[in-house]
Amino acid sequence: MEQWDIYDQYRIKTGKVVNRGDKLNADEFHMVIHVAIINSNNELLIQHRQPFKKGWPNLWDVTVGGTVEAGENSQQAATRELFEELGYSHDFTNVRPSFTVNFQTGFDDYYILKAEVDLAELKLQESEVQAVKWATKAEIYEMIHNKKFISYHLSVIDMLFDMKDQLGIFSS
Repeated sequence: MEQWDIYDQYRIKTGKVVNRGDKLNADEFHMVIHVAIINSNNELLIQHRQPFKKGWPNLWDVTVGGTVEAGENSQQAATRELFEELGYSHDFTNVRPSFTVNFQTGFDDYYILKAEVDLAELKLQESEVQAVKWATKAEIYEMIHNKKFISYHLSVIDMLFDMKDQLGIFSS
């Protein structure tokens, strides 16, 4: 059973640990991470979720996503999830998230990695990922419109592409 640390509204661990699926109180939060790999052709590596996956089955998603497990920090979870889902190694130890999106029950840290990845060398986690491919921002917009991609706000997709070369909200 996957366990999560619980945080307060300031992202400070409360010392409470819950099992995945437990209902959280209004003042309790958990942490999620996403990793977005973007190549030199300005394409995002996307994954096709398995049809039996709970939560957005059979839809395309950003490169990697998952919950931070009890005892981990955001960077450790990003490193672990990237390797678990795609068999791709990258150490996020000294990397801050590019941006964080707050949601009703937690915090979602987004890491953007610029890399050239050979899709044939990836080892997909069969329990979660059925396929991967590269996609442009326009292709992802179309997939969202056609309900083939998780229905992210388009501004989140924009942020992934716009912030690949920098941190911060101002364009360089």
